[in-house]
This record gives sequence, structure tokens and C-alpha cells, in this order.
Amino acid sequence: MGERVSRKLVLENGSVHYGTGFGAAGEALCELVFNTAMAGYQEMVTDPSYAGQMVLMTYPLIGNYGITDEDNESRSPLIGGMVVREYSDFPSNFRSVKPLGELLEDSGIPAISGVDTRQIARMIRSEGSQRALLCDAGLPDQEALERIKAFRIPRDCVQKVSCRKKWYAPTANPRFSVVALDCGIKQNIIRKLNQAGCNVTVLPYDTPAHTILSIQPDGLVVSNGPGDPAWLPGVIRELGALRGKLPMMGICLGHQLISLAYGAKTYKMKFGHRGANHPVKDLRTGKVEITSQNHGYAVHGDSLRGTGLTLTHVNLLDNTAEGTESVHDKVFTVQFHPEGAPGPHDSAALFARFTDMMGKGDG
Repeated sequence: MGERVSRKLVLENGSVHYGTGFGAAGEALCELVFNTAMAGYQEMVTDPSYAGQMVLMTYPLIGNYGITDEDNESRSPLIGGMVVREYSDFPSNFRSVKPLGELLEDSGIPAISGVDTRQIARMIRSEGSQRALLCDAGLPDQEALERIKAFRIPRDCVQKVSCRKKWYAPTANPRFSVVALDCGIKQNIIRKLNQAGCNVTVLPYDTPAHTILSIQPDGLVVSNGPGDPAWLPGVIRELGALRGKLPMMGICLGHQLISLAYGAKTYKMKFGHRGANHPVKDLRTGKVEITSQNHGYAVHGDSLRGTGLTLTHVNLLDNTAEGTESVHDKVFTVQFHPEGAPGPHDSAALFARFTDMMGKGDG
């Protein structure tokens, strides 16, 4: 693993937190966010939606079941850094192939343990997401704060995580052909589409509408991804050109982008939703589902009026918009993750809803 070193985490509010380093040596200067999930740290570390962010885990013990290659959500970890209360370097799991720290070290991602993660999470909840520097304990605090103040959150995160050219994910006995627009797509979205009987063609995020239509897919999935959806005006424009021309499903960032394409508005949340324990109510059925979430931006529910989209889901913790639909255009979107791994699986039936929508054809 390499020698552990003493590190500290400095937040833009001036607070300093000392701990023990693991993962890669070096520094991380990122936006710091927190995740409340009790499991799934590997999926989180490899989720492209976290690209460039430092993630604090509120659950106190991380690393105890190690890393399993087949559970990755992308080819390599994409987070900027990791903050945990207690790190286990000796996983107990028959599926494990390496410790979490080794994966982070191999991927150049620094991490820190031994800090009061609950205290820092309360700071973020009270003050909002923070820029933070993970560095050697010997770096002067004032120099760390100056570097944090000068840091600007990058705007090209989707460009960095999207595929460069199209690729295919076929399945046995397919019933549908689906295009997935890769804004930072998680592998489990593709797995779920395959399991639902869909051959999937994955295209770069900036693929023009006419190119998508030339493939003649049965439907389009707009994926999750990192950053502010308003930073992608070209994608929004192309999605607007696809309105009513084929069934569409949007997940997370995809939900925001489709909503913007219909004329709705989005905004940056104070500290976002990140975790696998968010209750969401389906306004059509009254059913409440526990969902997996990972986003720092949201759709203004009031801005949906007159757009052609109707609000279908709300978050019961803060009443934020969690889903939309246009029955006429055969479009629906969700802010949460129906493919969330390792769970919960309350919303997994949304993939069947998408295939049912495609199966109705033009009639």
C-alpha cells in the first residue's frame, strides 16, 4: 500500500481537520460533498457523476468488504478524493480482490481517515457544499486557504467522462434498440437496459439529434453525469430537437437536461442529495419509494408549468422535484437512480416502464 502519512483537510470556512492518509500520496483540491449511504463505496468511487469531487462518507466504517472488479460503475475511479471516519485495510469478503486503499492508490486518488465526518457533514448541511484541500499536515493553513479561495470548480466534467466514440452493449434475444447518451453513464444503467431486452448503442454526450435519429432507435436514454446542466447548452438544444420524435428516459443529469430542453429551470442546491436512503413519492400513485441519489442541482418544480412536462415525483425530505413526464411525447425523467447499486431496488421497474413505452410504437 505504501507508507501512510499525516494529512489534514482544510475547508473554505477555515476549519482544519487532521487525520491519517491512505490511498495515493499527494493533494486534492475539490468541491467537498457528503454521502449518507451505508454501503456501495466502490460504486460511488467509480461513479462518473462524482468526477472531480471529494466525497465524505457519513457512515463510519469504510473499506470493510474491499473491492470487487465486476462492481465498478466505470473503467476507473473518478472522484477527486475521499474522507472517512474509520478505514479498514483488511477486508472480509470472499469476492474481494483488493482493499479500497489500493484501488485509490493505483488511481492517484488521495484519502484521509480519522476525522470527525459527522461534524464536517453538519458543517456542509448548515453552510452548503465547501471547496476543500486535502494536503500534508505541514502545509501552513493560510497557504491552504489562499489556494482554496483561488480554486474554481471546473466546467468541463462531462466532456472528461463521456466516451469519445460510440460503442455497443448487445444482449441476447433483444426486443429493442436503444441509444444511451453518455454524459457520464453508470455501467449498471447499461446492465439494466440489457436485462430489459435492449441492445444499447452508447454515444458521446455532444452527439447531434440528426445522428441519433439516423440510427433509428426505439428509444433514447439520457444518462447521469457530473456538474451543472446549464453548462451544456449544446446538449439541451439537441434534446429539444428530439422532442416528440422518439421515447426518452432521463436519469439524474439526464432528468435535468431534458427538463431544460422543455423550458424548465434548474438551480444549485445547498448541499445536494447523495445517498441510498431518500424517500420519494410518486404523485400519480401515492406510492413512496426509497431511492439512491447523487446530485447537486435540481429542477425548479414551479418552472415546469407550461413546458409540456408534468411533475410526477417529489422528495419527501425537502419537496424538491424528482420526476417529470410528457405522455404525449413519450418522455419521462427521474432525478434518482432506478439502477442504484447495491440498492435500493424500489424503482427498478422504471426500466420496464421505458420498454413498455417503446413497445406501444406510434399507436
